[in-house]
Amino acid sequence: QVQLVESGGGSVQAGGSLRLSCVVSGYTQSRYCMGWFRQAPGKEREGVATIASDGVTSYADSVKGRFTISKDNAKNTLYLQMNSLKPEDTGMYYCAADRRLWDGCGRVKYNYWGQGTQVTVS
Repeated sequence: QVQLVESGGGSVQAGGSLRLSCVVSGYTQSRYCMGWFRQAPGKEREGVATIASDGVTSYADSVKGRFTISKDNAKNTLYLQMNSLKPEDTGMYYCAADRRLWDGCGRVKYNYWGQGTQVTVS
């Protein structure tokens, strides 16, 4: 059974930093994509950043230069380092995982999701 468990959310002032973590268990695909997504109240869920099993990363334009996605394979953990946070970064942040497609992570339909961790920037 695949499980993803996020942590690290909280409330910070604008300009501050947070690091989100996502511990993944039960996922055995060697070629995979993992990502961070967020959803603000009244808005649709949007992709924030993805990382493939080969280390290739991708970011939403709104977070480029401020957020960094990384993974620690030994710890089965996905991270999202968020710096220079803005109020518009507020939302519930989710991690997700699924099989990598031949052309990367852009068209992946994620089937495995965590329960989310709240980030509030004031």
